[in-house]
Amino acid sequence: MAKPSLSAEHKQYLTVTGNYWAFTLTDGALRMLVVLHFHALGYSPLQIAMLFLFYEIFGIITNLLGGWLGARWGLNRTMNAGLLLQVMALAMLLVPAAMLTVVWVMAAQALSGIAKDLNKMSAKSSLKFLVADHAQEKLYRWVAVLTGSKNALKGLGFFMGGLLLTVFGFQGAVAAMAAALMLVWLASLMLLRTDFGKTKAKPKFSELFSKSRAINTLSAARLFLFGARDVWFVVALPVFLGTQLGWEYWQVGGFLALWVIGYGFVQSLAPYFTGKQRGAVPDGRTALHWALPLAAVPALMALALNADWPAAVVLVLGLGIFGAVFAINSSLHSYLILSYAKQDGVSLDVGFYYMANAMGRLLGTVLSGWIYQSQGLAACLWVSAGFLALTAFISQALPRHNKATA
Repeated sequence: MAKPSLSAEHKQYLTVTGNYWAFTLTDGALRMLVVLHFHALGYSPLQIAMLFLFYEIFGIITNLLGGWLGARWGLNRTMNAGLLLQVMALAMLLVPAAMLTVVWVMAAQALSGIAKDLNKMSAKSSLKFLVADHAQEKLYRWVAVLTGSKNALKGLGFFMGGLLLTVFGFQGAVAAMAAALMLVWLASLMLLRTDFGKTKAKPKFSELFSKSRAINTLSAARLFLFGARDVWFVVALPVFLGTQLGWEYWQVGGFLALWVIGYGFVQSLAPYFTGKQRGAVPDGRTALHWALPLAAVPALMALALNADWPAAVVLVLGLGIFGAVFAINSSLHSYLILSYAKQDGVSLDVGFYYMANAMGRLLGTVLSGWIYQSQGLAACLWVSAGFLALTAFISQALPRHNKATA
């Protein structure tokens, strides 16, 4: 008996997911390569943070404009453009070592930031078109799988970056990633649907900013959620592990990889932790309830470090707890934005939301280098706790289900 073939929707979902996975591997590896390579060259934590400044700034702009472009041109084109731009960003780093100035690397990171957010916006927005409006539980499940698997692959990318740097050096690692991603781009050109995500009417440029109170509130909560993560995770943590604990490149990359893989695994299981057994679909109250305990984790870690508890133990245990609870918060937000977004022009709403996400990463990245360099890791953790308290406060205003629509 012949096995039933996959539906067109499932094939498109697998194509989108495969693109997202391949891109994420190179994105995570490139970030780890830049942090470790330039730290070895003698760059300070703040200088390393500045290398990512354009990455985050252009991510903000791209999310805003990318949602508009996706609505006008189709999400297949914005996704493929993201893949090609990442290949170009990697190629920029293949110049001789003497040309790898701060300005040049910042320009390459700017291109990579544009590429990353075009790819992510396209992948997340596409799910709205593959799931019927009434199938909210299925939408949540597909979002959780896409988001969780992506972050697991990002963790693998961290490890891959540290390993490739150790084995092949900076340029060898970058060249291998550029070649692999070029093949993915060529496959995507042939497999992705050509009418994905186009609106019936061409949206005006004035429609870039969301007029939805729910989306604006969720976007504000997202900004502080990701600022709270990156204020200690992006620069402060890997530098602390290398300088204060004496870890080798591959150990730093491997540890952060395991953390992000575990984080992604929990994300993919988020529906089981937030009421799937009861048939419940998350709402704003769910987001608030999960944000509150998360705020306590970095505060307790900071207290433990200030009390001179063994730093390695505090960071390993604290990161495990933080990662699990943060993963559920992130997965909830990723579902809620698609639930709140309107069907026609979904990429506009998703783009605005991820613009706030990029603003949070930018804020966290800059503060991570500056606060760590001036005050240390514990201070970064205190700022993280404050940001998460703001996330919980803002989440109080998110919409709740009523009995008729629950």
